[in-house]
Amino acid sequence: MKKKKRYRSSPDDYSYERLREEREYGLYWYSWLWHIGRPILVFLSVIVIVVGILSMGWGYIDRHYVAPMEPGNTAPVTFEVKSGSSLTRVANNLEAAGLVRNRSVFKYYADFLGFGQKIQAGTYQLNKSMSMREIAEQLTAGDGVPLVRNITVIEGWTVENIAAYLAREQVIPDAESFLSLCRTGERFSQFYYVADVLATPGASGRFYALEGYLAPDTYEIYTAATPEEIVKKLLAQTEAVFRDDWHDRAEELGMTMDQVITLASMIEKEAKEADFARVSAVFHNRLKSGMTLGSDVTVKYITGTTRMSLTQSDLSVSSPYNTYQNRGLPLGPICNPSAAAIEAALYPDGDFIAQNYLYFCSKDPDTGELYFSRTLEEHNAAVQIYAPLWQAYDQKTGAQ
Repeated sequence: MKKKKRYRSSPDDYSYERLREEREYGLYWYSWLWHIGRPILVFLSVIVIVVGILSMGWGYIDRHYVAPMEPGNTAPVTFEVKSGSSLTRVANNLEAAGLVRNRSVFKYYADFLGFGQKIQAGTYQLNKSMSMREIAEQLTAGDGVPLVRNITVIEGWTVENIAAYLAREQVIPDAESFLSLCRTGERFSQFYYVADVLATPGASGRFYALEGYLAPDTYEIYTAATPEEIVKKLLAQTEAVFRDDWHDRAEELGMTMDQVITLASMIEKEAKEADFARVSAVFHNRLKSGMTLGSDVTVKYITGTTRMSLTQSDLSVSSPYNTYQNRGLPLGPICNPSAAAIEAALYPDGDFIAQNYLYFCSKDPDTGELYFSRTLEEHNAAVQIYAPLWQAYDQKTGAQ
């Protein structure tokens, strides 16, 4: 009997005849498994090879460009980022300090993750065990020393009050560094109103040329700001506050900006804001009638006393600021007034102007409420009533 000839064909020739013969000889399961599994094995082999190549490549990149310089070395390294430094400059300095392996890699890494525009100036304590991300995060978080801070100048503060506050808050090294600038004002003559003050007759007799022109407000300043920079910021705010229409109104009243601010400084010290316009009206009426202004706050500016009850010795002190002895406005402002006080100086209460109110005195020292009078007789009667309250207030507060 003639033996059957085995069917032979190429491995990929999976014809009906081949299937029939493989079933006959028991090879069907093996061929089917190989046909299905071979592509999977090829794919897995490729994956293993690619992963191996990538792993080797990343290992090389990590060792030479990314990894911390010295893992485990936590010795502090002082690193400074100066104000205005670019990301390129920071990256260069990090490489020079031995904190990163490659400046370009750090630059592109920080830029890609959005750290580049957030790096803050400051002095940092880094170490060579830190990763690039840790370094970038530290530089964007800051060194704990703020770049800016807020200062608040209160309405009615004098130049000396402001200087004492800034020194107390350690904004400036000492009060005198600020006071000396305000005393002459010469460094700030680029501000037109300061130049006008310096050209005013008798300006050299003022305690501080810049008194009245350091606008009360809350300011954001650099922590490294110098006294001169702070003064300029406050002066610039005064320029912004004193609007063009106020200049027009001052001209209408026949007053200079300096006279308006001088009057406003007296209003600020004499009253609460609710009475600003009425006090302004009294001063305007007295100026118009040629009377002395008789303002206690101008005497207090000279003597430094905080007492409400002034003595005859206080009232007779010889000074161009003394409005009991001299007609008209004092030599210059006696504090730095608020915008509300300046507006009141320009727009006194119309009814009080029309009714010719000429006097006022404190009615309640605790609340600041005032009593207004049209005649001297009425005013003297009010003083008799309220003077004991002033004396009691001085004793209670220990005013000197």
